[in-house]
Amino acid sequence: MNTNEFVINTQGLSKNYNGVQAVKSLDLKVPKNSIFGFLGPNGAGKTTAIKLLLGLTRPTSGSGSIFGQDIINDSVDIRKRVGYLAQEPRFYGHMTARETLRFKARFYYRGPAAEIEKRITETLELVGLSDKADRPINTFSGGERQRLGIAQAQINYPDLLILDEPAAALDPMGRRDVLEVMERLQKYSTIFYSTHILDDVQRVSDSVAIVNYGELVAQASIQDLLAGSQGTIYSLDIEGEANRARTRIADQAWVSGIDVTSAKGQTTWQVSVTDDEVAKAQLLRLVLADEQLTITRFGRKTYKLEEIFMNIVQGGNHG
Repeated sequence: MNTNEFVINTQGLSKNYNGVQAVKSLDLKVPKNSIFGFLGPNGAGKTTAIKLLLGLTRPTSGSGSIFGQDIINDSVDIRKRVGYLAQEPRFYGHMTARETLRFKARFYYRGPAAEIEKRITETLELVGLSDKADRPINTFSGGERQRLGIAQAQINYPDLLILDEPAAALDPMGRRDVLEVMERLQKYSTIFYSTHILDDVQRVSDSVAIVNYGELVAQASIQDLLAGSQGTIYSLDIEGEANRARTRIADQAWVSGIDVTSAKGQTTWQVSVTDDEVAKAQLLRLVLADEQLTITRFGRKTYKLEEIFMNIVQGGNHG
């Protein structure tokens, strides 16, 4: 992937506050049209990193670009193409959702009123608030407020949406609604959002970066991250006498080990491989060469994001 395919690209981006490094040498690469989860425990430096990207604070060292433009020198131009939702958005409770979007839209549009109203109506539909459009915001639930916050960030058709903990304080229904809105918006924008909620990242993200104590400790596509750091492992559930098949598989040059567990007439293999392409093409065929065996499950082993996250964070530097 060349540099032009990254919407956000930082090199050694750092921020110190009174001698404390809030962000340490951050090298972020956010692909175009991705939903990019920026993951880390509370206090890991996520919000500081977002402020650096938006030009709301200046880096102590390092550099960064958004749309190929410098985050310091071109900050005003960048912000014209970015929608931003703060961690705790504030609204005037007596105003309606429609009035709030109308107020925000005036910062961006000078065209005919009918066109502006059309855009507001489209945005309310996009975030699922059409039926609440003319109610005062002080009657909204937490999830409805967050969806209105995303609508407000989206009103200028941004090429990049930056959302700071968009679902952190919500109940499961509110979180689900916000995640669905994010998935709908992906066709229009690149979405970069910070969170500490692992299930949300696993559900909607294409790519993820993990920060801990201000430092980038992992960055990968969600598939690669969930494949684990122990190399590629295929998991098979087998019914029948599998010893001959096991010997045949163990003799393959691309198999580095087989871990076997048995219970209630079913055998489970965890086959470690050194060549994923060959394994994908040949492993199942080689096992099924033994016609007495039945395979009830076959697939590349994946890990829950929680396992990966805890391994990375607990194994990281606490400096």
